[in-house]
Amino acid sequence: MLQVIRGATAKTAYTEKLIEKLEENQVDGILYTGYPIIGGVLEKFKIDSMLLSEKHGLIIFNINQDSAFEDKTEIHDSIYNNIEARLKRYNSLTKRRNLMVTINIVEFAPTWNDSKLEMAEDFDACNEDTIIEYIIGINWSNNEYYPRLVESIQLISQLKKRNTRTNVTNENSRGGKLRAIEDEISSLDHCQSKAVIETVKGVQRIRGLAGSGKTIVLALKVAYLYTMFEDKIIAVTFNTRSLKGQFETLIANFIIENTNEEPDWSRIKIIHAWGSSKSDGLYYDFCIENNVEYLDFSAAKSKYRFSDDIFGDVCREALGTVKNPKKLYDVILVDEAQDFSKYFLRLCYASLPEDNKMLVYAYDELQSLNNNRVESPEKLFGDRNGKPIVTLRNEDNKPTEDVILYKCYRNSRPVLTTAHSLGFGIYREGKLVQLFEDKKLWEDIGYTVLEGNLNDNGRVVLSRTDKSSPEFLETHSDIDDLLQFRSFNNIEEEAEWVANGIIKNLEEDELRFNDIIIIHPNPLTIRNYVSKIRMKLLENRIQTHIAGYDSSPDEFFRENSITISQIYRAKGNEAAIVYFVNADYCYSGTNLASKRNILFTGITRSKAWVRVSGVGEGMNNLIEEYNKVKQKEFKLDFIYPNEDERKKLRIIHRDKTKTEEENIKATESKLKGILSELKDGKIQKEDLSEDIIKEIMELLMNES
Repeated sequence: MLQVIRGATAKTAYTEKLIEKLEENQVDGILYTGYPIIGGVLEKFKIDSMLLSEKHGLIIFNINQDSAFEDKTEIHDSIYNNIEARLKRYNSLTKRRNLMVTINIVEFAPTWNDSKLEMAEDFDACNEDTIIEYIIGINWSNNEYYPRLVESIQLISQLKKRNTRTNVTNENSRGGKLRAIEDEISSLDHCQSKAVIETVKGVQRIRGLAGSGKTIVLALKVAYLYTMFEDKIIAVTFNTRSLKGQFETLIANFIIENTNEEPDWSRIKIIHAWGSSKSDGLYYDFCIENNVEYLDFSAAKSKYRFSDDIFGDVCREALGTVKNPKKLYDVILVDEAQDFSKYFLRLCYASLPEDNKMLVYAYDELQSLNNNRVESPEKLFGDRNGKPIVTLRNEDNKPTEDVILYKCYRNSRPVLTTAHSLGFGIYREGKLVQLFEDKKLWEDIGYTVLEGNLNDNGRVVLSRTDKSSPEFLETHSDIDDLLQFRSFNNIEEEAEWVANGIIKNLEEDELRFNDIIIIHPNPLTIRNYVSKIRMKLLENRIQTHIAGYDSSPDEFFRENSITISQIYRAKGNEAAIVYFVNADYCYSGTNLASKRNILFTGITRSKAWVRVSGVGEGMNNLIEEYNKVKQKEFKLDFIYPNEDERKKLRIIHRDKTKTEEENIKATESKLKGILSELKDGKIQKEDLSEDIIKEIMELLMNES
């Protein structure tokens, strides 16, 4: 089967002719168009099209749109020399001094007749009639090198700069297992490649699970667009400030590997969504360029003190003030779009040139920590004269506008299914907490229906497949090592357990400091809660820091120090082992959907092992939920709620405003007072009317 990845190219018509010929003749492999860019000593070469095939090896097509013959020997030689130099950087593609990949370059010239083809004495040339014969005539005898060939073209191993983990002496230690896992993830899958390279002249949406590679995909896409369009200014924006370092490293590595040049950072803006006079931000830039009043967080909080989406309100206000917004950038990419309201995305859209709104936004709805729901593109960007401004379509022979990354490379099947189970409350006493609005999304993100169906009021059993959750992510350790849930009598006991675990990780398991994260769910109480853990680690000469408190907002990991993070700063980051403490906070209470999303997000930061701990009854109940999904062999088995029930879930568990929370607390206080008076005999049950008692009983029975 031929997998086609359509990059940016000005030679669209003849490129499609080539694709048509390859598909008609069932050529197997990956065909890239407009990719890669090869950096030479004097210039960069933009490859028109490249085929990677187990059978035929590497074939580069230089697409010729001219009818007149021209000698291409020198160009082919330059391409050959540069691609050979690039491939020889990979020891895995060489045997002693010999490159084990045969490089084939052909001029694909559909308008050249036989006589012109015969004139090509020192270079290969074909037209539509001869191209398949040329390809069939190439047989690669060393196809065991094919996986490494794909990796070398995608540059993933170079981009991630995998550390060799020289400290590892035991392949069965956690460090040894982690090294094996990292070595397995060496190339992009088909969906990720499409998301990076396929370039839409308009809006593109990328949806994916935690761990599906959205941030890496966006970083590579920034770098790819930078190398393809030398006249465009590209901005990438996000909510989690610690992502900035990741973006800088990935983008720089990709550009250097492709072009042999340092990036021109005046053409790439890695900026926070809000921003200020001290640091660039998209909203700040919009206000300055359009002469709109800018509100910092303090001013915005004062103005919209009862709002549950302050940033959305300031963006809405800024947009409403400007009739004809100025162009800020040529391309904008948005990571963590689930954390933003539609007004921020509309502000991004308005900041692009009128004739080409190149906006890419990526998200995972279950990682929303403020209960935002990312609406359909039609609702998200509004309408003009009764017609949607943005509609996404995936059409044949065109770049993919709506990409779904269904494969998870970070979390194993048990870890991811547990996270979904707890996030949705699948096995929670007292019904579900939340559910995807779109039923089809379950299958889109890699679940398969084992029993039943996704119809309203019907039982369904969902499971992840080996294709969507690679087996190597879980076979390295027993289930009871992959996941541990522990309940304690008090915080001191929990701190002792966590600290002892980390000491063992560093001293015996061959893990490094940046392989470990301690995550706490509540930004308001984190410092006090983790103080005992920090003290016990310090007693063992292990340094810790709270990300964003003891370090720069843009810094997450620190050398020779364990990172402790509240959930908002942990987003977008990952580690081999995650200690999620005070998990009982996420079991119940107001804003439950957000709390469950916090738990989901925290668990899915783990590349291998998860430790979830807490205190008291709430933690015991979470353990009950985990035990149920474990007993079900990490399948989701539940009755699918109908529309009325789903609507009720949205109302009950949505985030409450401060006013609503105060009203709930006041009402709860009154009820406690009434209960106290009933218990003390100050009010007798007989004093209450039968109608009131009946109404209370019916209400409680209906809710149970």
